[in-house]
Amino acid sequence: MRPHLFFIAAAALVCACSEDSSSGEEPVQEGTCALEDETSRPGFLFRLGCQKDFNALASEPLDTSIPGARSVKVVLDQFDNDTLYFQNSTEYAIHYEFVSANLSGAGKPLVGSLADFNQTEYYAPGRRFLLGSVTYYEGPDVWALEIAPYDTASAAMVTQLYDAIRKAGFFGPALFFHPTSQAVEAEAKKLAASVPVKTTAELFAAIDYQPLNLAASVGRLRFITADELDQTYLSYRDMVVLDRVPNDISVVLGIITEEFQTPLSHVNVLSQNRKTPNMGLRNATANASLRALDGKWVRLTVGAFNWSIEEVTSTEADAYWEAHKPKPVQLPTADRTVKDLRDLEQVVTEGSSSLRDAIKSAIPAFGGKAAHYSVLANTPGLPVRKAFAVPAGYYVQFMEENGFYERLDQLLADPEFQQKPAVRDARLKEFRKAMEAAPVNAEFQALLKAKLATDYPGLTMRFRTSTNSEDLEGFPCAGCYESHTGDPSDWEDVLDAIRETWASIWLFRTFEERAYSSIDHKSVVMALLVHHNFPDEEANGVALTANPFDPSGLQPGLYVNVQAGGDAEVVHPPPGITSDQFIYEFHQPGLPITYLSHSNLVNDGETVLTPSQVFELGKALDAIHERFSPAYGPRAGNTGWYAMDVEFKFDGEPGQIPTLTVKQARPHPGRGQ
Repeated sequence: MRPHLFFIAAAALVCACSEDSSSGEEPVQEGTCALEDETSRPGFLFRLGCQKDFNALASEPLDTSIPGARSVKVVLDQFDNDTLYFQNSTEYAIHYEFVSANLSGAGKPLVGSLADFNQTEYYAPGRRFLLGSVTYYEGPDVWALEIAPYDTASAAMVTQLYDAIRKAGFFGPALFFHPTSQAVEAEAKKLAASVPVKTTAELFAAIDYQPLNLAASVGRLRFITADELDQTYLSYRDMVVLDRVPNDISVVLGIITEEFQTPLSHVNVLSQNRKTPNMGLRNATANASLRALDGKWVRLTVGAFNWSIEEVTSTEADAYWEAHKPKPVQLPTADRTVKDLRDLEQVVTEGSSSLRDAIKSAIPAFGGKAAHYSVLANTPGLPVRKAFAVPAGYYVQFMEENGFYERLDQLLADPEFQQKPAVRDARLKEFRKAMEAAPVNAEFQALLKAKLATDYPGLTMRFRTSTNSEDLEGFPCAGCYESHTGDPSDWEDVLDAIRETWASIWLFRTFEERAYSSIDHKSVVMALLVHHNFPDEEANGVALTANPFDPSGLQPGLYVNVQAGGDAEVVHPPPGITSDQFIYEFHQPGLPITYLSHSNLVNDGETVLTPSQVFELGKALDAIHERFSPAYGPRAGNTGWYAMDVEFKFDGEPGQIPTLTVKQARPHPGRGQ
């Protein structure tokens, strides 16, 4: 069992609080310690008399999104006169390890296998043990009893465990019960007033610090508002303090936002790609420690439980940059020879080579997005839209026939372009405008017209970017490029969509992102992933196929961020708009869901997805995780973090029940160290 609180921008969760919560508001008074000091760490204690006793047995939570939290697991043995054990949670990481080592045999019933234990002790009404943990949340100064999100313990069982812990712990008068999932929350509503409840939303509201990407870096600290970003040019070596989460930001070495973020927010994904620190801090723009360092060189460290910032000299800053500036990224060499408009099932050829090598072989001609989509299209039972790919050779043809490579050479050789961000931005806009007005090869147009008329008659089409510089290990570049929709009934509309999509290679922020990684800009080519668009989807979302807050892997889950259909985006919504965010423990009996926030675009008490849709999504995410494991996961020898970053939609024709469609999947870089 572990703490199950995740710090993300959250709408208030359903409160299961009793009206009388006085017992949880009483002050903590330490008594006589059972241990002489914290260095003495027995396997368990029957009582915790003081903070030192708690500290001696406590472990850092597996959920590293909770800064300052510590937990001690508890076991109540109903066979042995309701004896309560506070187990050494560092020595015994899970309940089973403790009970099998200490409470099995020698006059007590034998404890069977781990599978039998889990099935009985978390689900059976006649279980022998009541299991939970006592967690201290430092930020809100709350002591909380928690049970596993999938534990089916009744209100009576929770009360029995709560009462025993309250009597045996020095924190007893201040103890709350914290529900860790929808199912536990529903059962908590049956608790008597003597068991006060503290919800996730209430705990979250008292937290000031949100670690997002764990890293350290050195840069010049700058205060800026999100609204000013469009008119401000930032340096690679800047660190920024922002009032709210921006939709986009150019390359910087660190980010602090006053508004808390979602783990899949655009700026956090960028920070993960760059391996730079990112954090949320309430009232950051008024923080005295930060304000005192405005304009100075600083070292910012974002840790799992705390953060620090200190001034450094310009000499130290320069030395840091030279030692830590990104290593040049070498893109896959473009294959300009492929000219057929290829159905996605045929883009990645699996066979004698590994899946990883097969994907890499497809990228030079079709880009990262189309290559990964091809694997999805060849995964049995996975719902994806029929699609085809326009190879990158047609982008190269367009650039060559219109003299854009020569024009690009002139830009890159211009010192003013290289040295002045404002000039660079203006010239790139002119370059894109010229691309958007240039003619497209007539033979290519004829080939594309025939393909759309034969295979996609009467459908509007989405032309999606698929370059050799995105969705890659080492350079995901999520959100770097822009896709567009065209209607074949108006052919010029299709050409506009294609040219605007190709031109997005030369967006200012995308150019800066590549320059930061010393990428040869002329080596970038763009294929197109083409399918019928989603004009009126009922829901859209992003998900990770693993739990980003559980690096240990002991509490696996799927992380989902989903919003009701409409104009509000998921990863960078308008200010004040929240989405449904939850952890779905797909492999646990009962399929528990822990909602971290709720969408404020649906009615109170409702969720964006129905339970059947959540289950449909869970099956797909599980299949994707397993499918790409031979390329990026354990089956490829990866013993560290592994998750696929997945985009999805729920869409249906009028009168039909919306069903799932998977849009794309790419390897996720993880949360830092």
